[in-house]
Amino acid sequence: MSLRHHEIAEARHRTLNPFTEEKLRLLGEVVRPESGARHLDLACGKGELLANWARDYGTTGVGVDISKVFLDAARERAAELDVADRLRFERGDAGSYEAEPGGYDLVSCLGATWIGGGLGGTLALMRRAARPDATLIVGEAYWRATPSAEACEALDMEQADFASLGGTNERFEEAGLELVEMVLADPDSWDRYVASQWRTVSDWLRAHPGHQDAPDMREFLRHSRESHLAHGRDLLGWGVFVLRPVA
Repeated sequence: MSLRHHEIAEARHRTLNPFTEEKLRLLGEVVRPESGARHLDLACGKGELLANWARDYGTTGVGVDISKVFLDAARERAAELDVADRLRFERGDAGSYEAEPGGYDLVSCLGATWIGGGLGGTLALMRRAARPDATLIVGEAYWRATPSAEACEALDMEQADFASLGGTNERFEEAGLELVEMVLADPDSWDRYVASQWRTVSDWLRAHPGHQDAPDMREFLRHSRESHLAHGRDLLGWGVFVLRPVA
């Protein structure tokens, strides 16, 4: 899937992860950002996390994403929530973004740990921008059960890409971080994230049957349905994990 294909499939999403509005609100309640805290969100998507926390908690922040389409939506959302003066959105590769070293109280990356080549590399990127006592917020998938070779092939994943929930915590510990809170998606959250893409893509295909991207989007739709229903719904978990450096 190219970036453009993601922009099509997630056109109607505000949060580009298997997280409902209720889960996102709960995440704010457990993190408890302080007013005036500086927040860096890597691969920020449409900026829903930044905008909500700026409105609800008085944070300021910077969002980085490679998609102009998503960043345009982020700026519109910030204006809608009357927090545009507190947020800045920059277009670029979040994996190579040169953030102010130690400049942020909150550093987040939700569901895009590919920017650092995996969880460990992304946590290292995040820590460079974080103050010594900062809170890190990372969204990551995990295996709810050991996947078969067939399931890995269908999901286009390697078993080593993710760990069990306990194994994910071990990866945090290896990075010198303490897990202090978490908010996990559930099967319904996954369904809403994935299945709503099916409707979006189906509508897009009906409106653009001869578009050059139509064959790829038809294949995406077929593959997404089959892999989610046959394997992903039972095997893949996803959550947002709240971390801080080990004391």
